[in-house]
Amino acid sequence: MSPPQDPQDPLDPVDPVEGGRAIEEPVPEPVRRRRGWAVDTTPLRIPAYRRLFGGVALTMIGQQMTLVAVPFQVYALTGDSFFVGVTSLVALVPLMVFGLLGGAIADVMDRRRLMLITSTGAAVTSALLAVQALLPGGGDLALLWVLTAFVSGFAAVNQPARSAAIPAVVGIPLVPAANALAMTVRQVGVIAGPLLAGVLIASGELFLTYVIDAVGFLVAALLLRGLPALPPGGRAGVVRLGAAVRGVGEGFAFLRTQPVLLMTFVVDVIAMLFAWPQAVFPELEATRFAGSPNALGWLFAGVSIGALVMGLTSGWVSRMDRQGAAVLVAIVVWGVAIIGFGYAGSLWLAVLFLAVAGAGDMVSAVLRSSMLQLAAPDDMRGRMQGVFLVVVAGGPRLGDLRAGALASAAGVTVAMVSGGVVVVLAMVAVALLVPSFWLFSASRSAVDTDSAASGK
Repeated sequence: MSPPQDPQDPLDPVDPVEGGRAIEEPVPEPVRRRRGWAVDTTPLRIPAYRRLFGGVALTMIGQQMTLVAVPFQVYALTGDSFFVGVTSLVALVPLMVFGLLGGAIADVMDRRRLMLITSTGAAVTSALLAVQALLPGGGDLALLWVLTAFVSGFAAVNQPARSAAIPAVVGIPLVPAANALAMTVRQVGVIAGPLLAGVLIASGELFLTYVIDAVGFLVAALLLRGLPALPPGGRAGVVRLGAAVRGVGEGFAFLRTQPVLLMTFVVDVIAMLFAWPQAVFPELEATRFAGSPNALGWLFAGVSIGALVMGLTSGWVSRMDRQGAAVLVAIVVWGVAIIGFGYAGSLWLAVLFLAVAGAGDMVSAVLRSSMLQLAAPDDMRGRMQGVFLVVVAGGPRLGDLRAGALASAAGVTVAMVSGGVVVVLAMVAVALLVPSFWLFSASRSAVDTDSAASGK
């Protein structure tokens, strides 16, 4: 089913969807040249993609406000960074389970319908988070953990469906540019959300922080209603739990035949597990940076400040051919910056190092996501994006647990510096021990991925 054409948009270079697959007409070369280093906005000419993009833009500020509010509330209730780390573990379990199942469901169910269901569910859950914030004593830890698990579960099903739909909406040539756009607008939300949350929380408006998230999801659901049907592979079937579980197994079986793609997960797990800094932010706000205005908001926004700057200048990333080498270098930048953050004695220096780390992470995320979307067939993309979600969202949660526990036992500096050193050494080891990943080229076809990974 094709979406209605936008009569006010005569410059569409790509017909959005035809029979569940995009018509892959080339983008005019002069347009590409004019882009230079700037982010490529060509996918925004496609009406269906604009709806997906708008949904991301509307929900990101509220989501990021909630990601600040929950650890703040946990620390306020317990006074211990360890419990902040445990909260991330609470979110990790449903994320892993429903991320994998959600990816399998997205490969058999109409992806538009799946996004509508999960966006509505997330809106309801965020509203319940607002209600619990009004409870006597500033909330209830057990209830907060339960609702956090539900938020994680809805997001885990929504994100694979949204990502898997992108190639069908924009066409294969525009996938890297579409990813860069989506990730760039996410960074705007990740910057604005924490800063706004910091102001509201300091004013005693924890309730309003959660309400904004609920409203964002509700409006995003209304936008999704205007999308065409997005059946995987041009057709959708009946969702059965047993078939979804088998689908997860099929996804991992496919992944085992693609060693280079498997390594994209491994390197990101290392980067996030050993150098994700978020769990120590509340402690830093209360100790090292206690005299700095809105320190909590700036710390939570720091990584995304760098990611946003990189996203706005990401035209060169979309044209990157040596993707494997670029990913490893970007993660080394992340690790070195986290070492600097661990030693930073002032808020502005800490935010600067976090911004450098975010720039490296942005490059890594765009390239790894594009490799997955292009190498997998359409009826496998949901499962690959499910695994991707588990890794990119689960890794930081495990990293929160590690950083929170180590910071509680040995201090923030030890937790951050030791993790950054491990990341840098690990990337050097990957480059030396897995040269096929270092040499991987985007110009090689998907059928050549396995032979490239084996060094042939």
